[in-house]
Parts: sequence; C-alpha cells; structure tokens
Amino acid sequence: MADFVGAVDQGTTSTRFMIFDHGGNEVARYQLEHEQILPRAGWVEHNPVEIWERTRAVIETTLNHAGLTHADLAALGITNQRETTVVWDKVTGRPYYNAIVWQDTRTDRIAAALERDGRGDVIRRKAGLPPATYFSAGKIQWILENVDGVRRAAEEGRALFGTTDTWLLWNLTGGVDGGVHVTDPTNASRTMLMDLETLDWDDELLSFFGIPRRMLPEIQPSANPALYGVTRRGGPLGGEVPLAGVLGDQQAATVGQVCFAPGEAKNTYGTGNFLLLNTGHEAVRSRSGLLTTVCYRFGDDKPVYALEGSIAVTGSAVQWLRDQLGIISSAPQVEILARQVEDNGGVYFVPAFSGLFAPYWRSDARGVIVGLSRYNTAAHIARATLESICYQTRDVVEAMRQDSGVDIDVLRVDGGVTANELCMQLQSDILGVPVSRPVVAETTALGAAYAAGLAVGFWRSTDELRQNWNEDRRWTPTWSAERREEEYARWKKAVTRTFDWVDIG
Repeated sequence: MADFVGAVDQGTTSTRFMIFDHGGNEVARYQLEHEQILPRAGWVEHNPVEIWERTRAVIETTLNHAGLTHADLAALGITNQRETTVVWDKVTGRPYYNAIVWQDTRTDRIAAALERDGRGDVIRRKAGLPPATYFSAGKIQWILENVDGVRRAAEEGRALFGTTDTWLLWNLTGGVDGGVHVTDPTNASRTMLMDLETLDWDDELLSFFGIPRRMLPEIQPSANPALYGVTRRGGPLGGEVPLAGVLGDQQAATVGQVCFAPGEAKNTYGTGNFLLLNTGHEAVRSRSGLLTTVCYRFGDDKPVYALEGSIAVTGSAVQWLRDQLGIISSAPQVEILARQVEDNGGVYFVPAFSGLFAPYWRSDARGVIVGLSRYNTAAHIARATLESICYQTRDVVEAMRQDSGVDIDVLRVDGGVTANELCMQLQSDILGVPVSRPVVAETTALGAAYAAGLAVGFWRSTDELRQNWNEDRRWTPTWSAERREEEYARWKKAVTRTFDWVDIG
C-alpha cells in the first residue's frame, strides 16, 4: 500500500491540501485563499469555480513540492465548510449562482416564517436543528425562487445541489463526464432536510422549502469502504486515487482530535468556533440552544452523534480588525497589541455580525462594542476581541453542561487561532479548566485523512489513531473564581445589548 493519505480542507476563507503519514504527521501542505464576496449587508458569497480552481492548484502544488505523485497516496479525504450551498447545472458544470455561505443572513424571513407557523418544531424533532439562516435548506429555497430558470432545471433533474464537499467530489470524479453526486451524513445533517434517525432526506422537510428531491446528493458513510469514486485521470492528482472519506469540517476536527468516546469534546477555532461533544449512538436533543448533529458514520457501523455549539464569528473578528478597521496589519499582530494592556479596560466586544448563533439563535442581533471611555485604546479593543472568542465558547460550554450533565475536565483545541497563546490562556481563565493543544493543530484535515485511511485499511482501527495523538501545549487557569464570574456577568450584559437591532418580519 502507498505510504501516505491526502486531505482536501476546503474552508470558509481558504483551501488547503495536506499529506499525512501513518503516524498522523504532516508531510506537506499548500494553501490558497479565495475571495469573500459581500454584495450587500448580511450577504456572504463565494465563487464555486474559483474554489474548484484553488482546489486543483493546492493539490498539484503540494504534490510537486513534496516530490510525490498520485501513486504515493493510499486514499483521499475531503473536509469542507458546512452549510455553504452550491447549485449547478450537471450538463454544463456551471453554477447557477455564487455559493451562498453559511454566514449569510438573507434567508432570515424564511427562518422566521418557519418558526411562526410551527414547522420549526418539526425541523427540530426530525433534523435536530432550529430554523435558522445558518443551514442550507433556506439557501436552496432562495436560489430556486430568485435565480431565473433554476426551479425548472431542478424539477427536470438538471440542477444539482451540494455543499462544497459534494461540489468538489463531483468535479474530482469527472464532473460533466460521470462525476458522482454524493455527500455524507455529517454534511447532510446540516441542511434541515435529513432525518437524524433514518439518515435519509425527509419528504416532509423537503416540502417545507419546496425543494425537489432529485436535486439532492446520495448520502453515503463518512468513511466509505465502497468508495465515493476515484479521481479522474488527467485531474489535479494525475491519476486514480480512491476518494474514501468525507466529513464536514467540525466533525473532521472531532475525528482528528480522536474524540471517539461519549463525553469527549473538542473546540475548533477558525472563522467561527465550533465545540462538539460526542454523545455516542444517542442523538441527544438540546434544550439549551445547541444542535444535535451526526458526528460521523464509519462504514456500516451505527452513526455516532454529537451536541454542537456553533459560533459564527471568532477568528473572522480578528480579520475584521485587520481588513475593516486597519488597527493590525496581520492576524498574529492582534496578540502583540493585546499584550500591551493588563485587561480589557472595561471594553466588551460582541461580534454578532451575522446575528448570534448558539446558544442564543438571534438573527436580529448585530455586533456591539460596549464600555468605551476616553481611556481606552486600540489595545483594549484587541484584547476584547480575543476575550470575545473565549466568552462565546463559555456560553456554549454552559449550555452543553445543562443538556448533557457533563462537566468538561479538559478542553481539546485546534485551528488557526490556537497559535495565539494569549487567547488560549484567556480561554483557560474564562472557562476555569485546562486547555490542551495537540502537536498537529490542523486536525480538520487530519480527521478527513483518518476517515479515508480507515476506509481503505491504511489505519486498522480508531484505537490505532488514538496512539497518534500527542499534546503540544497546555494552559491552566490563573484567574480567581470571583474574577471569572464577575467578568462573565459583564459579558452576558454586553450580549443583551446586541438584541433587537434588526427588524425581522
């Protein structure tokens, strides 16, 4: 068998390709950003063609830099930004519209109508999700209703829907020349269209949004011994490689952090934050604003479920400081600036740019910076930005405790923001528990590689994967319990200031 496994990590702001060896060690990577298209307030789009071109480029460049070919890869896995919606023509291969990104809020009236007339309760019961702008179904409905010709094409079976995993799989396996139209349960569970119990599309849920079933991809296991297909000859890999694993990005990070036992949890710090708690074979229904989701399904095994707390804006708040305010010139500078002050100077920043996700689910909310005085500087705003990442995480941890009764003893963390050591110390202080970062911080790509490798026998079992996990750094709390609760109470007060800013009919 070949010595390596590859993983495409198609994220919200960039696409990377990574290659791992049997020990789960990174062998090579290359990454490219793509354009964030913001046509109007609340709208966020990507160009699917650009994403496919970036995917081709990062695969080819990584292999070239590493001196490897397709023959060196035992399998290929894909992980992706979830919920982001692509609808394309299967005959021409061209998207009908830009991808509507998970952060986009244009479907707020669709979500509000579902909640008003009781359909929201059905969606919660069947799909484990609240009706919200976050998920794919409303985005599909918007495209069907607002882009000329798509409704008819969908009814004729010509228009295909997919999240970005499906779009990339279709292109990697041939596109208009026989590309496979498939997804996995982790991505399907983020649409508001899949029944959590049957792991199949639900006709009643489809009817809520007027979506023809024939638009939708086939749902296959996350680690798929039967394979999603093979890469086409002449594609970016230059030959046939088994496509054997697909996981939505946060579920991939959970697998990469080897959280295979009920009660184990991880938090990924990226554009947003996503905390997942493994609940085993039981789909635990949240009473506290969390999501019930599929964690993974390997082969013919029973699906494993998770409770998830999804936070829309964390790392992207740092990008906002850089790109919109200009108070830093690069993301790492936020730590340098924030270290210039001992505390936040009374400033709290709630970055509800796209409303508030878990545990509040307030699409009427918008971002606020409160507590400002003449005393405050850019350094206080930088520190408040880092603290906002950590306070939003605590909001989710508190909700998770209420739903599951589980107290998290150690928080396993991954993602780009974990390189910010001040932020990780603040996270430990605000939560009051140790924070642990693994040697391989990019566990999203690693999880996709693990799924693909398990499917083809590159790794024999999840026990073997556990042996690959090693801690790189641990932070422990330094704040007193009294300070922790006082600061958190002020954060909660700041959150209330974001409510009712946008009128939603």
